[in-house]
Amino acid sequence: MVSHQTGRRAVFPAATRSFLAMVFACALADEAFAQGSGCVLQAVGSPQRQILRCRDGLTIEAEAGAAFNLVDRNRDAVPDAVNLQNRAVLIDAPTGALRQGFQVQTPQAIAAVRGTQWVVDVSTGKTAVFVVTGRVSVRRATNARGVNLGSGEGVDVEQGTAPLVVRQWPAARRTALLARFGR
Repeated sequence: MVSHQTGRRAVFPAATRSFLAMVFACALADEAFAQGSGCVLQAVGSPQRQILRCRDGLTIEAEAGAAFNLVDRNRDAVPDAVNLQNRAVLIDAPTGALRQGFQVQTPQAIAAVRGTQWVVDVSTGKTAVFVVTGRVSVRRATNARGVNLGSGEGVDVEQGTAPLVVRQWPAARRTALLARFGR
């Protein structure tokens, strides 16, 4: 697992520091080196965020201040999941990019997908998941029963046992969330 926290100072174990050094080196090294290591990290402004672009087409955008861990279960230098603690990430996982799919895990929810673009936003006691394109399965972190979201749909996951309700998100909410990623 690789710990990463944008916009804040963090302390990491030695193994994690080594992997982070490799990822950050990718951002500064030439393209051939970056491709060999799996992903390239790029800082972007307006709005401020970090973009991790991986050789298989996976793109993970984290807004400023987002606290998350990248998980590489099969150790191929490409993340398989994100453990998101706060703020938001936008995931673009093109069809065929990930053989095993991709997950975003939060304190309240787990969102899993193949071939789609979606945003997961964590705030105190709540996780919001919105699908830009494609389909995403969402369930509570503590329950196997979930819902499926399609393009333009979202769900708010709070602690508890109430059923998850899928909704078409109003334009204002979609626009505000995507604006945090310069879209």
